Amino acid sequence: MLFRGIVTSLRDTLSLQQALELSNIYLECACKAKDPTIALVLCHDTEVSLVRARKAARRIKDPAVCGRIANAYIELGRVLDSRGCQREAQATYKKARKWG
Repeated sequence: MLFRGIVTSLRDTLSLQQALELSNIYLECACKAKDPTIALVLCHDTEVSLVRARKAARRIKDPAVCGRIANAYIELGRVLDSRGCQREAQATYKKARKWG
């Protein structure tokens, strides 16, 4: 229980760049995961990190950062699509279009 509180508080303190890096790490692991359930959990974690990045990006309004967020959503959509989650992938592609 104590560990969970520490991890949550660390995630809350991530910078925009760290949140984007974490989302990329989750995506890489989701691509490599053999277990489909684990892959989907990693996709969910990617989305959580991207939400943090989106919130921070709205404040700084940097086109390069917006492009990185869009690319991460495209990659997330590809992973979801490859795992048979077409509806979720389409929603993710829609977010990518909004950011890129």
